[in-house]
Amino acid sequence: MKDWNPDLYRQFEAERTRPATDLLARVAINTPDFVSDLGCGPGNSTELLRQRFPHAHLVGIDNSQAMLESAQKRLPDCKFQPADIQHWQPPQPQNVIYANASLQWLENHRLLIPQLMSHLAPQGILAIQMPDNRDEHSHCAMREVAAEGRWQQQLAASNAERVKILSASEYYDLLAPLAQRVDIWRTRYFHPMPSAQAIVDWVRSTGLRPFIDPLNETDRQDFLQAYLLKITAAYPVHSNGNLLLAFPRLFIIAQTA
Repeated sequence: MKDWNPDLYRQFEAERTRPATDLLARVAINTPDFVSDLGCGPGNSTELLRQRFPHAHLVGIDNSQAMLESAQKRLPDCKFQPADIQHWQPPQPQNVIYANASLQWLENHRLLIPQLMSHLAPQGILAIQMPDNRDEHSHCAMREVAAEGRWQQQLAASNAERVKILSASEYYDLLAPLAQRVDIWRTRYFHPMPSAQAIVDWVRSTGLRPFIDPLNETDRQDFLQAYLLKITAAYPVHSNGNLLLAFPRLFIIAQTA
């Protein structure tokens, strides 16, 4: 895929930051020495971590240079570095590993999650939040448009770009032998959106990227128009003119002994 667009991603920053705040609220540790933000994006989650843990050695990790540059401008006193989460090796055990809306892009969680747990110090916490919305209208429509248009063959592999995450039960069974405490919950947010186009704009910076990035400009615009029509049909207008974007997310807290 092309590099991420920080400006487009930040268009709905308040809505994107809310689950990051909810995740951090359940991190039961007061004075960690070493904290890592995996998939830090433009720094909105890192900013929360800096406010919560002002004296920690905090590092933001991302594989997007554009996101890292945006985060560094936002938080000039924080450290950011490029890295692939799947091959990330911290220089010392971490007290908090925080992964907000990043691991859903990575494969083989049955290997990845234990690997991340192995990087924790005693009493360390792995905190994860992942979108769990593949079966929502917003994402079903992406796959439908990809399968119906002249780009069908070109986009045949695009649906595999974002991994189908495991179930809560599977994550629990994976983490229970590795942690003294495992806390898993699922929240379904309902975000008021002013229009169907606003929903398209939201997902253009994330879930739609594997579908539209490979296309030329003409095909991209046609794809987006076909997608907008499906979104318009799928989301009813409510009494005040808004649409409600349902957005389920899975949360995991695991703490070592």
